[in-house]
Amino acid sequence: MAPTILIAGATGNTGRSTVESLSKWLETNDAISGHRIIALTRSASGAVAQELAKLPGVEVVEKNWIEITPEWLRENEIVKAFVASQPTSAQFTEESTFLIAALQAGVKYVVRISTTEPNVRPDSLAFYSRSHWALEALLSTPEFDRLQWTSLQPNSFSKLYLGTSAAFINQYRKTGKQETLRILGSPDAPVGIIDADEIGVLAATLLALQDPSPHNKAKYVVNGPEDITGDQLVKMVEQYIGAKVENVIFKDMSFVDMMAQYSPDPKNITLSIKHALEPVVAGLCSASTTSKAVLELAAPKNTPAQTLASMLEE
Repeated sequence: MAPTILIAGATGNTGRSTVESLSKWLETNDAISGHRIIALTRSASGAVAQELAKLPGVEVVEKNWIEITPEWLRENEIVKAFVASQPTSAQFTEESTFLIAALQAGVKYVVRISTTEPNVRPDSLAFYSRSHWALEALLSTPEFDRLQWTSLQPNSFSKLYLGTSAAFINQYRKTGKQETLRILGSPDAPVGIIDADEIGVLAATLLALQDPSPHNKAKYVVNGPEDITGDQLVKMVEQYIGAKVENVIFKDMSFVDMMAQYSPDPKNITLSIKHALEPVVAGLCSASTTSKAVLELAAPKNTPAQTLASMLEE
């Protein structure tokens, strides 16, 4: 069996491009030549999983990542891993269990997805931001010195920020009628929204390094190449529909209310996600905050305009 790179959540918004990038580089990158890639998913029959299974060097495995043991990691010769845990009340328990298993199994390097950098602190009002702080604090202890790691902190995902605008445009094209345009950001605060695919490319770049030690214990802020404000997004929408937008709601977090309605977590915990928007609307998440190492490793290229255009083509 060959040394293996594990991608937990391989069919997710960042995991997919991580798998695709690593597979593409297997024959050209000496550091990972001869490695295999395990793309972990809860459903191997899904469309994305089936597409990943066709890629060179990729083995799709149906398994719940939170049930992974040190024995399974050793049996599969996992030397590096990628993980992007879900923002639930069990997040710390689930990811820390995986990280401890990786430590015990002798995994050499883990790349993980964190969240908006200004929120990653012990007193964050958004519960999952505290979870990320606790996970990074755990990894920073002497007990975890044998496990190298890098944490990627995307400030705002493009498709989340632009999703309601794409839906508004598509609805107008079908009916010729306007509904209310809901925008996550504020009218004037710049935010460097980042395409999830490009985060996957960055994660893959780190996993493909011969020596990741220069990036050990690093927490990298990740943004797209350009800022966008709520007002600028309204103008983009108007260009697509050829009319003035009649009603706009900025700082919209109504989708969190829907999440709270259906989440098995206590409602007040889920609703705390609304606080995650505060640094975004305060202008603390501009493209200028991107870590220098990100620009050197795999500088994001997709602009808000390009991402919106691609969403409308889907």
